[in-house]
Amino acid sequence: MTWAPDYATTTDLAAYVRIGDDVDDAQLALAVTAASRSVDRAAGRQFGLLAAAAEWFFTLEWDRRLGTWLAPVDDVATTTGMVVSVDGTATTDYKLMPRQAVTKGRVWTTLVLGTDVAGTATEDALSVTASWGWPAVPATIKQATLIQASRFLARRDSPYGVTGSPADGSETRLLARVDPDVRVLLDAYVRRVWAL
Repeated sequence: MTWAPDYATTTDLAAYVRIGDDVDDAQLALAVTAASRSVDRAAGRQFGLLAAAAEWFFTLEWDRRLGTWLAPVDDVATTTGMVVSVDGTATTDYKLMPRQAVTKGRVWTTLVLGTDVAGTATEDALSVTASWGWPAVPATIKQATLIQASRFLARRDSPYGVTGSPADGSETRLLARVDPDVRVLLDAYVRRVWAL
């Protein structure tokens, strides 16, 4: 997988909107890519995985409740090959939170230093080398992408942003935000705080 991939294929979308030929494949591909990026923006994160581990930097924050330093970090689902350094000094005294995230099919989003690690609020004081991202695209994200992509695809037949017919009561205005059903699907995946 790659960073910020398409979360569905043109074949997935063709089946979803019941298109049986390949005439519209170029439009299907555009709709899938646009919907995938819309899902990213609405969720405040992406659901791909870097091809190789990379060193990224973060700023530590003091947490009075925990009495230690922590940092919101980008999504990570494995500690394999992870290297954590504070002000240039490597440490293994840290926890990734939320604790059961990976067990529940999610990712860790916060690194909490042990109470014996001396941190600072200096910008980029925390260095983390890891395999960033999600190990697999969640099924919910694929479904949200298909719904949004089908809406984008329908947009070409509704030049004024309205689809359906007022005569039979099926008129729907295509709004300038993600589909309400997509919003419902994404709710559990929205990142409330962006990593720095």
